[in-house]
Amino acid sequence: MNISEDEMHVFFGSDSHHDNIIFSSFYILIFLIAVPGNALALWAFFRQHSSSPSKVYLRHLSVADLSYILILPMRIVYHLSDSRWPFGHVLCQLAGFLFYLNMYCSLYLMSFISLDRFLAVVLPIKSQSIRKVVYAKVAVGILWVTVIVSMSPTLFSKKDARKNSTDSCNKLYLEKTSPTALVSTILAFVIPLSTIVVSYILILLKLRAIKQQEERPVKSKAIRMIILIVTNFLFTFVPYHVSRVIYIEMHMQGNLTAARWESLGRANRITSALTCVSGVLDPVMYFFLNRAYRDGLLQLFCKQRR
Repeated sequence: MNISEDEMHVFFGSDSHHDNIIFSSFYILIFLIAVPGNALALWAFFRQHSSSPSKVYLRHLSVADLSYILILPMRIVYHLSDSRWPFGHVLCQLAGFLFYLNMYCSLYLMSFISLDRFLAVVLPIKSQSIRKVVYAKVAVGILWVTVIVSMSPTLFSKKDARKNSTDSCNKLYLEKTSPTALVSTILAFVIPLSTIVVSYILILLKLRAIKQQEERPVKSKAIRMIILIVTNFLFTFVPYHVSRVIYIEMHMQGNLTAARWESLGRANRITSALTCVSGVLDPVMYFFLNRAYRDGLLQLFCKQRR
């Protein structure tokens, strides 16, 4: 049995009571864990001087992560209200815009960190003229502007005129799609994915040649970073973008059963929720890669024990 556009809206815009409890509990847990870790990172990174490109990228990554996590209370209220949006059309657009803006900035900043590590490990001499703080700040500025412009259509879409759309918010999980959404989603993900994969393959090849005792700390730090970022990427961003491409393609084709539409909508929301785990995993990366963050965290725990 095929379904109409109105019926698709019902499937995409609602979850069962049980699903809503799971989503809201998940977001609450992520919020409680991620906010302290990223707030401490923000405090630690802004206290220290930006003496290297990696510190610039980590600082902005902590900003993006914290902004990303602070949008979650609106998702929590949405699911606690059984998939009803009580905040109005403007905040619906703003919530979708800010969530995906900060998600893609986080994703690209991770690729910047990977590229910077590649230059530092594989081309340490040749990259000295490129790996400068001022260039890192320019790159980050261009990134923020580019992602803001790319996501701005989310802010200016028209309100859904259907009767049942008063309490819905299809921007929260980007449930409405378009042909251009497929191309932009693939490009937005393939570029940082390719950067990370190529950078780490070349780094690993270089590290295999490092056998000197004095180079082992550099080698172990680089390997830790590779493991942390790749794990983060595979667990949080890959499932969402694979699911998103399938979702958009099926949505464009139409002519599917109600059960199929419902499963596509649920997969879209579940994988979107998984991207929030990045806000928990990034502070783990900060702990291993940044001494100021590690020292600040250890000092905080020492004070609490006293």
